Amino acid sequence: MRDLANHLTFKRAISPQAARTDNTAIVSEIIDLAGYNSMCFAINIGANTDTNATFATLVEHGDAANLSDADDVPDLQLTGTEADAGFTAASDDNSTRKIGYVGPKRYVRLTITPTGNDSGNIFVTAIAVLSGSRYWPAL
Repeated sequence: MRDLANHLTFKRAISPQAARTDNTAIVSEIIDLAGYNSMCFAINIGANTDTNATFATLVEHGDAANLSDADDVPDLQLTGTEADAGFTAASDDNSTRKIGYVGPKRYVRLTITPTGNDSGNIFVTAIAVLSGSRYWPAL
């Protein structure tokens, strides 16, 4: 079947916000994977004006709904790498990144940590794309 819309669910991860002007970590919502087999964070990078800023990504998972048991996701449970999902303000404006999760835990979150953001504005959003729903159509 060629239909994609009924096989995916989208959840808010990092909402659009006013420009960020410091190195504060950008932490996503906690994504509940109940009823799904896999997920991917789709990262949307805006026009960033601080040309020396770099952004590292980290994916954590756990079994507690508040992720009080959060642990870094092992590389074997990621589709792609955290390094490839990272970006720089100098060359990656108005682009996208993705990193997938296929691990066994129920809850997942993404953290994007800027460094060197000392003179400009940064814009970043993200959506969690869930797939492999146990029920059809995916909600």
